[in-house]
Amino acid sequence: MFLIGNVLEGIAVALNMALYLYMWIIIIRALITWVNPDPYNPIVQFLYRVTDPMLYQIRKALPISGAGIDFSPIIAILIIYFLQYALVESLRDIAMRLQ
Repeated sequence: MFLIGNVLEGIAVALNMALYLYMWIIIIRALITWVNPDPYNPIVQFLYRVTDPMLYQIRKALPISGAGIDFSPIIAILIIYFLQYALVESLRDIAMRLQ
């Protein structure tokens, strides 16, 4: 059973790191909107391609548009924090019980 526990611990660590990285990508994307980035820049295109699916779904679900303020990155970061504390910590607890 310790092998399954170690695998679950590894999944939890990898998922936590991926969520942390995605959170920073969302923050960087929100910050570059303040400076009117070049849409043909490969880095800007990457940021938009990676974050648009999640942010679009959040924008669709929000009842208010916020008068020019985009709240979707804030909601996305809150979702990421929730996943880190609910899913990642649950996986870690299960892994600890199996070891």
